[in-house]
Amino acid sequence: MNKSELVSAIAEKSGLTKVEAKAALDATVQAITDALREGEKVALVGFGTFSVTEKGARKGINPRTKETIEIPARKAVKFKQGAELAENVK
Repeated sequence: MNKSELVSAIAEKSGLTKVEAKAALDATVQAITDALREGEKVALVGFGTFSVTEKGARKGINPRTKETIEIPARKAVKFKQGAELAENVK
């Protein structure tokens, strides 16, 4: 499912127009992004939890040249599914 299909599904299930559903989806994604950028967790009960984790710097190998390279530290988004989502997907 891509974004336009998701917007259509939201519009159909909620009774909103597609324009309103797209605005709601965009606002939701932006709110989650802003919270994660500030280091907060976002917990949607029954669905799951989004959080940011720190990945430390490490050494790696360039597969083409077999040369050792330094991979810089970074932040990564982590998602842990909720029990209700896991049960419904089985």
